[in-house]
Amino acid sequence: MTSPIVETRQLRLQVGDRVLCDQLNLTAAPGQRLAVLGQNGSGKTTLLHSLLKLCPVDEDRIHINGLPLTQWSRAELATRVGILFQDNHDDMPASVHETVMLGRLPHLRAWRWESADDFRLASHALTIVGLEHMAQRDVSSLSGGERQRLAIASLLTQNPSLYLLDEPSNHLDISFQIKTLKLLTETVQQDGSALIMATHDINLASRFCDQILLLFGDGTYTTGSNTDVLTDDALSRAYGCEIRHVATESGTFYFPAS
Repeated sequence: MTSPIVETRQLRLQVGDRVLCDQLNLTAAPGQRLAVLGQNGSGKTTLLHSLLKLCPVDEDRIHINGLPLTQWSRAELATRVGILFQDNHDDMPASVHETVMLGRLPHLRAWRWESADDFRLASHALTIVGLEHMAQRDVSSLSGGERQRLAIASLLTQNPSLYLLDEPSNHLDISFQIKTLKLLTETVQQDGSALIMATHDINLASRFCDQILLLFGDGTYTTGSNTDVLTDDALSRAYGCEIRHVATESGTFYFPAS
């Protein structure tokens, strides 16, 4: 059996006195895509940040590549885990090319310049997100959707073993939502990495992720395959409104709220 890239063992997520999730056990193996669903404040972002040492948590209960988080320095972790934040702030003046190259920083040794391979990775990432013609543009001149695509290109340039995506469809039109998630799905399957995506979009999660973690907001959760977790009753409980699935002739399921 393939060892998981990330594993949590009875993890407790808590903000102040409020328990977001208790006794959380989940794994993401190479090639696997896991969606984290739940209402605002249920713990989706907290979970992603905890996996990257950005939130206070019992780090011995999180394992990356078989080692507890306590044994990873932030610098070492950055070579294995990359995150797409929900909101990206580009306050420093920089070009699109300079920004995408930041993805290679965790992999560079001290006092070492970028290699030809580093530049090749960055150029390829800009091309596949459709920004290669904007390489010399200042980031401040980009639209919100273009900045989101640039952040995704920088993440691809980083080339981590574990992709953490916090609302990856933010600011993207429908076409780029589908293109981006297809791209990330193919990347994970081809290079044996794993992906954990926090999202509000049940339909995108159903289409692009093979595993689901559904947070109920009261400390409880359910996790498993799409068909096991994405049930009308479980979704209605998690979101506090009636959700009933609709099946198309092709067998695709959609989950509108009533």
